[in-house]
Amino acid sequence: MNKFTNIAIVGLGQIGNYLYNELNNKKKEIEIKTGKKIKIVAISAKNKNKKRKFKIDKKIFYSDPLIIFKSKKIDILFESIGQSDGISKKIVETALKNKVNVITPNKALIAKHGDYLAKLAEKNNVNLEFEASVAGGIPILRAIKEGLATNKINKVYGILNGTTNYILTEMEKTGENFDKVLKKAQLLGYAEPGNPKLDLNGFDAFAKIRILSALSFNTKISKNRCIMEGIENIRLDDIKIASQLGLRVKLLGISEIINGQLFETVHPCLVSKNTYIGNVNGVMNAVITEGKPVGESILQGEGAGPGPTSSSLLSDLLSILRGKTKYPFGIPSNKRKSIKSFNNDNYTNSLYLRFEVNDKQGVLLLITNRLAKFKISVKRIIQTPDKKNKKATIVIITHKTTEINAKSCLSIFKKNKNILKFPILIRLYN
Repeated sequence: MNKFTNIAIVGLGQIGNYLYNELNNKKKEIEIKTGKKIKIVAISAKNKNKKRKFKIDKKIFYSDPLIIFKSKKIDILFESIGQSDGISKKIVETALKNKVNVITPNKALIAKHGDYLAKLAEKNNVNLEFEASVAGGIPILRAIKEGLATNKINKVYGILNGTTNYILTEMEKTGENFDKVLKKAQLLGYAEPGNPKLDLNGFDAFAKIRILSALSFNTKISKNRCIMEGIENIRLDDIKIASQLGLRVKLLGISEIINGQLFETVHPCLVSKNTYIGNVNGVMNAVITEGKPVGESILQGEGAGPGPTSSSLLSDLLSILRGKTKYPFGIPSNKRKSIKSFNNDNYTNSLYLRFEVNDKQGVLLLITNRLAKFKISVKRIIQTPDKKNKKATIVIITHKTTEINAKSCLSIFKKNKNILKFPILIRLYN
């Protein structure tokens, strides 16, 4: 008897539509590798007649995805709508309660509701797989859950957003400004055409860091208040000055255990051009784990686009087809602990500070005196006068200081008429 594994796909945007085509084209390959035959029995999206890259079978189309469970016997459901709540949460929740395995690339959903959904999957003895939610085609979650399973990981960090990495790389390479490069990224499909805000403000990378933390440290997904900054304030001037200093700007997600406490952050960093992370360019992502006894492990690959994402979605599918229910976060939900949050005020870095000022005597002294008042010592000063406009750019590289000192010190500069804009701060990554 040729029993089929019945599959439903909910969400037929770029990723869902590409996945639909891949599943249809790779049925034979999937059967050879798993011994299982698959059949797409239901698809759902907002618009049945939308023009899509790959043609869909309208005979299996449902405008209401929740009707699928009443009409068809489903074994595996792909959710690729992408919301953190609403229909995305409802469809995944309903599937798990109906003992249907779920595969999703939805990092916003997992970062917000992953603990609850994992518990639900375990209770109903089905799989909840989300490899594609972090770093596109890089199999980082499976590497942590399986390949590094017996290691004690104490740190995981890297470049987790292909859109921002492309923009920063392209600005350095072409000398074009932020807005021009963003438009290019949108045309190439690397950035959302409508609203790329969640990539640019750091939220996308932050959701991924929360998932990585929970997996790496066997903890519940943290809800702590953290430092989250994007690249919207990075200007071409900063990239050019950094380059002269042998540095590059990268948006890094960082999660580590410091003195038994969890520290998570996403922000732009200045990294040396001589480091590995400083040479991960374009839409590439890279994730680095540090643990015992393995030491440092690095995984790099494409982190954006339907191709790499579908690669991870199919990897999850094959894992389910090969049998055995697995814990979504590698260990049972009741064994995952909550962990105290590290105080962000104590986070220490050297800083890059860029001031736009009136070119007047005494302005530099005013700045350095205020830095000194907050125990921030200066390592290097670069002054570039703009004589024509009677202005100047002052860049200061500091020795290490705490987050609280930096914040308190900079807030004073809001009130000075000779400092024309609020200073730009970029942390140097050790």
